Amino acid sequence: MATLRFAGHIDVSVSTGGRDIGTDGPIVILVHGAGMDRTAWSLQTRWLAHHGCPAIAIDLPGHGASAEDELASIDAYAEWLARLVRALDRPVHVVGHSMGSFIALECATKVDLASITLVGTAAAMPVHPALLDAAEANDPLAAQLMAGWAFAPATRTGPHPSPGNSMVGANLAMVAQTKNGVLFKDLSACTNYQSAVETAASLSLPVTFLLGAADKMTPVRSAQPLMGAVAHATVEIVPGVGHMVMIEAPKATRSAIAATVGSNA
Repeated sequence: MATLRFAGHIDVSVSTGGRDIGTDGPIVILVHGAGMDRTAWSLQTRWLAHHGCPAIAIDLPGHGASAEDELASIDAYAEWLARLVRALDRPVHVVGHSMGSFIALECATKVDLASITLVGTAAAMPVHPALLDAAEANDPLAAQLMAGWAFAPATRTGPHPSPGNSMVGANLAMVAQTKNGVLFKDLSACTNYQSAVETAASLSLPVTFLLGAADKMTPVRSAQPLMGAVAHATVEIVPGVGHMVMIEAPKATRSAIAATVGSNA
């Protein structure tokens, strides 16, 4: 992990995959989902960095090692991300997971992006009341519910791509360490965001959808209106995979990102 300063005043906690990101040429920004942090992308950053694709997995404000306070809406996070894109002053491809996919969509209306990749997304993301209640109470049950729903049956008990680790256990630990109040604000922001289809229809940049066929949190059918609204869409549905596509299917995720960046660099 490193804290990088952009434009002389924007400090962002990032993972770079162990390589310098340089100052020009295309770069990928990886945006995590609700209650998560940059480590959600640990199976992508290093590979991308060592395959000619500079990348930064970021901690959104209030998440991970970020020193900033959390924000309360998708639009606010999108404006924060747009400021980072402007500070980079180079072609930027944004990859967003779940809540991060909404942030990527809205960011594309605020600043020119080379492409966006939407992972585990949907036209709307209403959150189950039990999860919202647990998150509001800062109850550990919230992290347990998320970890329980996020993975497909095959990957819940299957081997982790990183030997010795548990997919469910690692996800549970990541969400459980989120600061009090952050997860509830994130989930509320997802529930309250109702502009995804309208926003998608306004975009002209390349959009890639990467979805898990066994996703219970954002089922493929719930993404259909969003996919139908996009003028230039590439769709990949990964069999046997749930909501945490980048962890359950890291190779497919890396390939999708590399293909998008390679074809639009």
